Amino acid sequence: MPAKGILVTGGAGYIGAHVALMLAEAGERVVVLDDLSTGFAAAVHQGELIIGDVADSRLVRGLLQAHDVDTVMHFAARTVVPESVSDPLGYYHNNTCGTRSLLQCCAQAGVKHLVFSSTAAVYGIPEDGLAREDGPTDPINPYGRSKLMSEWMLRDLSAATSLRHVALRYFNVAGSDPEGRIGQSTRQATLLVKVACEAAVGRRDHVAVFGNDYPTPDGTGVRDYIHVTDLAAAHLDALNYLRRGGPSDTFNVGYGHGTSVRQVLDTVQRLSGRRLDIRERPRRPGDPPSLVAAAERIRQVLGWTPRHDDLETIVGTALAWERDPAY
Repeated sequence: MPAKGILVTGGAGYIGAHVALMLAEAGERVVVLDDLSTGFAAAVHQGELIIGDVADSRLVRGLLQAHDVDTVMHFAARTVVPESVSDPLGYYHNNTCGTRSLLQCCAQAGVKHLVFSSTAAVYGIPEDGLAREDGPTDPINPYGRSKLMSEWMLRDLSAATSLRHVALRYFNVAGSDPEGRIGQSTRQATLLVKVACEAAVGRRDHVAVFGNDYPTPDGTGVRDYIHVTDLAAAHLDALNYLRRGGPSDTFNVGYGHGTSVRQVLDTVQRLSGRRLDIRERPRRPGDPPSLVAAAERIRQVLGWTPRHDDLETIVGTALAWERDPAY
């Protein structure tokens, strides 16, 4: 019997493309749906690319049927926090309403499994800087709220139907495919490692540091940076968990330790051999001093074993991409 299909929404984007490639290399039958508003056709190395909107119910229903899909991996979303503050309705329309439309199609088609791309932004500002899956969720921007509402819809649908799901809450994703096939070419990116590496190769004239007076070892914000390849592997682990009959669940995806903004910039300067123009700015409202994953459960339950938990590897692959991007 032919293998069931896996629909990867947003599979031409930075994270989705890494996951789609890893799925294909594992022998899965992959079809990618992406509107290419932020993604790149060249990022889709294997599987069929369908250009379209995840909110197009007729298109999605047709794909689920034509490709005999029993699993959906849902990445399609807008993800820039400052943009979500200036355009909240756009984020609720694209992220929350788009997910609602997709879930309805999945329910009607009898899709068995769904792996959802969520975010640490659902936590807001944890009191001690450590985000736990069973801790409070209190997002402070429309991006985080749009993702949390999507989690709620997914949870309620799973309770009402036979669909089972895993929601993965990402921390600070960075780096690129070690073989240089896929990388982050997001326009007007705001993520620190990407921004710093762009500056190191001359595509930005400076890097801003927002806040140098936090209660952290060097005064700058601390985050849990995770290599995109390890993040992609977590999605395959989630799929295998669901195929084994695992119940719906939510997991943090981070390494469980933090790195400061200054440590990241120092590493970029050292590996690139270039001194950056670093400009200190006031704190941004809503930026927590520290945000690190409580990361034990994903290792214990899914058996996730990261292989690139090293800042030099993360920065090195990001720099390699910026020096010679494939698209």
